Amino acid sequence: MSGLGVATVKEVERKADIPFAMIPLLFGVQQIIEGMLWLSFRFDVPWLNVTTTYLFILFSHVLWPIFVPFAVGLLETVIWRKKVIALFLITGIAVGLYNLYFIVKYPVISEVMCNIVYVLPNFNNLQVLAVYVAATCAACFFSSHKMINLFGFLALLLFAVAFWFYTVAFFSVWCFFAAVLSAVIYLHFKFWNRTSGLTSRRS
Repeated sequence: MSGLGVATVKEVERKADIPFAMIPLLFGVQQIIEGMLWLSFRFDVPWLNVTTTYLFILFSHVLWPIFVPFAVGLLETVIWRKKVIALFLITGIAVGLYNLYFIVKYPVISEVMCNIVYVLPNFNNLQVLAVYVAATCAACFFSSHKMINLFGFLALLLFAVAFWFYTVAFFSVWCFFAAVLSAVIYLHFKFWNRTSGLTSRRS
């Protein structure tokens, strides 16, 4: 996934596009972190377990609800859409800071139950999850870019699949599905850059 992330960043032509293009790369870093967490269980390395547990949780529960609407908003040029996405960014900041409060206040632990389960009070609160999903998925529905709409739809669909089949460990499973979402982002820049190039040559 990290390789796809590098390839996606190379497709960028505008500075405003960089944050959204970085999402596959960040997904790759997150997967590396969880891979190291698996190793901490296998080889019984407590300090590595604690470090990677907190790093993963900071990615999944704090970074994404803030970073996704921020990155989508930078891509948008239609004023009313940009304003709506900004509202999702505000909700993302709120839920991200809310989760950060619990991360700081209470110990976060990870356990292996077929998949990795992250245990922290209030993380599975349905109201918090609804706001989280709105920031990370629904914000994409208001983009004027079709591939970003698809990204949001697939993110929501995969979230539902992960939650339905792996309720206890759905954050770990959902992040595993990130390879599909990374491919959509790569195709967005590959396709968008080509079509924008054709448009500029025709004009």
